[in-house]
Formats: sequence, C-alpha cells, structure tokens
Amino acid sequence: MKNKNVLITGASRGIGKAIAEEFAKAGANVAFTYLSSVEKGTALETELSAFGTKIKGYRSDASDYTAAEELINQVVADFGSIEVLINNAGITKDTLLMRMSEEQWDDVLRINLKSIFNLTKAATKPMMRAKTGSIINISSVVGLMGNAGQANYAASKAGMIGFSKSIAKELGSRNIRCNVVAPGFIETEMTGELNEEQLKEWTKSIPLKRAGQGKDIADACLFLGSDNSAYITGQVLVVDGGMLM
Repeated sequence: MKNKNVLITGASRGIGKAIAEEFAKAGANVAFTYLSSVEKGTALETELSAFGTKIKGYRSDASDYTAAEELINQVVADFGSIEVLINNAGITKDTLLMRMSEEQWDDVLRINLKSIFNLTKAATKPMMRAKTGSIINISSVVGLMGNAGQANYAASKAGMIGFSKSIAKELGSRNIRCNVVAPGFIETEMTGELNEEQLKEWTKSIPLKRAGQGKDIADACLFLGSDNSAYITGQVLVVDGGMLM
C-alpha cells in the first residue's frame, strides 16, 4: 500500500477509524471523511499524521450527490489520484417493520446505499483515466441473512452487494475492481452500549467465540486494496468469525 492514495468515508470512529489507521500504518496516503464528529475527525488527522504519510480529513456528507462529487474532485486535487475507495459511512435506525416510519426507512437507505452510488460514480472518473482502482464497500452479514428489527438496514446492506457485483462487471475492463467486506459482530462504540449478558449471547453463536475487532475488518480491506488481490473482483468477503457457516 506504500504511497497509494486511499479515500475512506465515515472514518472518525469505529470500523472506519480502524481502517484509516491500518492503511496509514501500511504506508498509504489517507483521505477520510466525517460529518457530525468534527472533533474526532480533527483528532484522527493529527493521530494518523504520526505515521509519516499524507493525511487529510474532509467534512462531507456522502449521501449528498453534489457534495460527493465535490469531495472526489478535492481529494484528486489534493492527492493527485485515488487508487482505493472504501465506502464505510452508514447508520442504523432499528425497529420492527410495523413501527418503522417512512423517515427511518428513507434515512438508512439514503445514507447507507445512496452514498455508495454517489461516491462510486464520482470516483470512477479519475480511476478510469488512470485505468486502475479498487472500490471496497462495507456491507454486513445482516445483508446476507436479514435480522428482525433491521429491515431498513438489511435492505441497504443487501443492495450494496448487488450494486458492487454490477459495478465489478461494468468496470472490470478498465482494471477497476469492486468488492464487498461483510463484517459480523464487531466491537465498536455502538456495541459498547450492550450489557455483558447481551455480549455473551452474541458470542455463543460465533464459532471463534469472540467478537471481531476493527482491525479484523481493516486487514480484509488492506488485502482487497492491495495488488495481492489483483485478480479478485465482484466478491463478498465475510469477516464474522464463522457466524454464517
């Protein structure tokens, strides 16, 4: 990854932050986005700069079509190119379907799914000119198996898989790859709100008997962003400790 230019959305915390850290450690130049977590975004820029590569954070809304296009143009202007795009920005608004509002459905689909359309479409322009690129979309095992109370989230993550496979077919002839990483139960600030009993119930269903870490997802992204995966496209890499077996 040395000297490759990488853009990661939603990187101020959780999985996105772990991905940004591992890419910077590996020698990549890292551009990343944040939206509401301004202080965390600024702090991450300072933290990652210690690895000695070019680092820059951008406050940008991935679900806004115009903002996404402006972001890509700015990153290309600042870094010169984008070799790897990692679409990680996402939210949950969980509730049973009978209680789900139209707003809860629309918000999750807009932020989780429309954002990858926005960023991918904009990023393919400079990637096509360079005739190289790796696009990695962070989905979820919920997009493969569904989950009660997460119809909106599951739909967005399943849609991401279909989108990625289509893009892989469209852009393969231009040497642009598109793959999906589907995390299982990963310890983040969000899962930190669960109590000890809930954590035990989750880990019971995982063959490796532990929750995943952000680094587990970051390592998968490093592989798919590197030349070690040069002949891999249109695939879903499930990182879940065996939960879906």
